[in-house]
Amino acid sequence: MHAELTTNEAARVLKVSHPFLIGLLEKAEIPFRKDGTRRWIRYADLMAYKQKTDQNRIKALEELSALDQELGLG
Repeated sequence: MHAELTTNEAARVLKVSHPFLIGLLEKAEIPFRKDGTRRWIRYADLMAYKQKTDQNRIKALEELSALDQELGLG
């Protein structure tokens, strides 16, 4: 899919604030292109970022769960 999203649309997809998304773009966490003053994000790039962060979140939760069990807190 070659669809592109505006920053507002992309922020809604990720369920983050617009300023937070702009920060991700400026830190090159998500590729984008500029057309005049507007930033455009490819849908595929946005979904790749989302998948990466979801995987990191799952890994962190698994590590916390293992630590919880190791310490006998759960």
